[in-house]
Amino acid sequence: MALIKSISGIRGTIGGKVGEGLTPVDIVKFTSAYGSWLVEKTKNPKVIVGRDARISGEMVSSLVIGTLQGLGIDVIDLGLSTTPTVELAVPLEKAGGGIILTASHNPIQWNALKLLNDSGEFISDDEGKVILEKAEKEAFTFAEVRKLGSYTYIDDYIDRHVKHVLDLELVDKEAIAARNFSVVIDCVNSTGGIALPKLLRALGVEVIEEMYCTPNGDFPHNPEPLPENLRDISSKIKKGKFDLGIVVDPDVDRLAFINEDGTPFGEEYTLVAVADYVLSQTPGNTVSNLSSTRALRDVTEKRNGVYNAAAVGEVNVVNKMKETDAVIGGEGNGGVIYPASHYGRDALVGIGLFLTHLAKFGKSISHLRRTYPSYYISKNKIELTEEINVDEVLQEIKSKYKKQPINDIDGIKIEFDKEWVHLRKSNTEPIIRIYSESESLSTADHLANKIILDIKEVITSAS
Repeated sequence: MALIKSISGIRGTIGGKVGEGLTPVDIVKFTSAYGSWLVEKTKNPKVIVGRDARISGEMVSSLVIGTLQGLGIDVIDLGLSTTPTVELAVPLEKAGGGIILTASHNPIQWNALKLLNDSGEFISDDEGKVILEKAEKEAFTFAEVRKLGSYTYIDDYIDRHVKHVLDLELVDKEAIAARNFSVVIDCVNSTGGIALPKLLRALGVEVIEEMYCTPNGDFPHNPEPLPENLRDISSKIKKGKFDLGIVVDPDVDRLAFINEDGTPFGEEYTLVAVADYVLSQTPGNTVSNLSSTRALRDVTEKRNGVYNAAAVGEVNVVNKMKETDAVIGGEGNGGVIYPASHYGRDALVGIGLFLTHLAKFGKSISHLRRTYPSYYISKNKIELTEEINVDEVLQEIKSKYKKQPINDIDGIKIEFDKEWVHLRKSNTEPIIRIYSESESLSTADHLANKIILDIKEVITSAS
């Protein structure tokens, strides 16, 4: 069993002993800490709660909602929802915060509480630390019987979310409908199965082949939208006559596309393509995290914008976007953040923008992909023994490559012309994760292996 407490929330595997898994006791404890923090911030606290379709979702939701009411907090329950839908609902309902019950791309045995502030954005590092401290001290005071929080259920927020996408200035329903796209979707039997068909029909897409769209939480494959997990939809597209495939993760904040021949468009290139379209209409700056493809920088500079890199983590990307007044940003895992909508990864917004781009491009999705520079990312890790000081190892690597451009806001990223390698230490294990990118996968692998040898040399010298 696993239980991971972080500044952005709590996630873990369902069951087991208290403190070792995501048990009912742990759920109540952490919800109490968040609710208590919220009560201190506002006189009339209100929280939006929504969940993906995980098997454990109903149980977790009942515990979270009851605990919030017990603290005197009014609850608006969106039921089966998506992460970006809850993020949109928080400011619209003038709530003090929100809790999204989802473990995102994690397997079926996992669930989590993602915590939002009153802007519908993930809480800050400092706020997260305060909540963790409250949970540790169990510093909660519950409401008396006549001061319990109220409960309201709203079941149409996904419809409101769809309308929100259609109302965006850069989403062109007429252009999309005119292309008469035929689409296959894989929603991994979660809430994307509710949201994507509604959105696509509203955008004028009439031919929709639905795969795994029953929101029962029975994931038919690993829910992370990576090529190795998408063989079924790729096979379906190869056998039929479809223009593209669309894949989302269980909480619908990550987005991937499949080409008309069944090959992956590339999860890293979801943001690249959307950014290219947005920049063509509204010139400006972009942001992604340090481990995302260089292609976004290339596209941005081609459009006369400025690209900036942020530390890994959605909250860090959002902060950098605000700091640099970016018009589009996100993460290379298929997370599109479009400030004209809201500051959160949103697959529905991404679909609206991407389909508009593809419709106006006028050719196939694979042809669109070929218009962008091709880079390949190699992901590796090196496991170290407990006695090794990981920070000292990283410092030695930084010193070794001091003549190269280096970004150290989150681990160490070393640039070699258009190639780069990013080293990050794990917060929970003696592991260094190594991401490298080049114009060929073999070169990216070679670059990663070179750095791994450097790390081993540093360790040998130190010992």
